[in-house]
Amino acid sequence: MTRCLLVHAHPLPDSLNARLAATVEAAARAKGWEVARRDLYADGFDPRLTAAERAGYYADLPASLDAEKRELTAAEVLILVFPTWWFGFPAILKGWFDRVWTPGTAFDHSPGFGPMRPRLQDLREVLAVTTMGAPAWIDWLVLRRPVRRILRYAILKPCAPNARLTWRVLHNAEALAEPRIAAFETRMTADLARIERRL
Repeated sequence: MTRCLLVHAHPLPDSLNARLAATVEAAARAKGWEVARRDLYADGFDPRLTAAERAGYYADLPASLDAEKRELTAAEVLILVFPTWWFGFPAILKGWFDRVWTPGTAFDHSPGFGPMRPRLQDLREVLAVTTMGAPAWIDWLVLRRPVRRILRYAILKPCAPNARLTWRVLHNAEALAEPRIAAFETRMTADLARIERRL
């Protein structure tokens, strides 16, 4: 059974993001995947890295967020559903990376602080689903897809080099007609089918 971790990061339970998260979760479960869901806002996740956690980056200190870290290390597929705000991750999702993707979980330090040593060898597929108020041309031509670049090269490459990233973005998301939302959901479902074939 495919082990999937779904992380949702939007404060409004009736948002477009919530709808997309529910759609992709239902599609994953329909395939028989074992889905662990983390709704960061509903769970009251605290994105602030504590002093003890930061000190633990370089010392053998007690770990925190054990359940979240176990879910991450067990996942073969990671699905992220979030809005793009100010061309970046929501603070709560950035905090999830800061606090969960830690040494001993997502990577190890190299001697002399050389390149990070990846630990998420079982993570094979990542589907990132994001909404964005800006049009596609600004995202692509002006800013060169900053969130995608950070996720792919700054997070996945050093921690999960075997993971393939599928990037699915819904531009102009503040005023959408139902047919366009439905078409986007169809593409997400097709993404999962392609991911399943590759596993």
